[in-house]
Amino acid sequence: MESRGKVIMKYSLAFKQKVVMEIEGGKLSISEAQKLYNIKGGWTIQRWIKKMGKNELLNKVVKIELSDEVNMLKQRERENRELESALAQAHLKIMSLEKMLEVAGREYGEDFKKKYDTKA
Repeated sequence: MESRGKVIMKYSLAFKQKVVMEIEGGKLSISEAQKLYNIKGGWTIQRWIKKMGKNELLNKVVKIELSDEVNMLKQRERENRELESALAQAHLKIMSLEKMLEVAGREYGEDFKKKYDTKA
């Protein structure tokens, strides 16, 4: 019987160093190295550069924001947590009501969930 598992590529340290050196030396760009050496993962080479290279070839993110933006972000995060909590409680309430309908259905010999379609 044939195995149909996922193919996982493992690269040697020497190979990784060669690719990083070629990129840092200006011989190849990251995308050119990916195509040339058939490296599938989008972040694979960037991780190698981060671990073994000079890191100056990686994109850097600089975040500039106003002080009230920070406060607004914190407020939105708090509101998001509150909404997630309310949603979780609503799900629990729905589950308990559905369970009650199920129990009542067994008790009275009717399928209340189907009759009143609680999923709608």
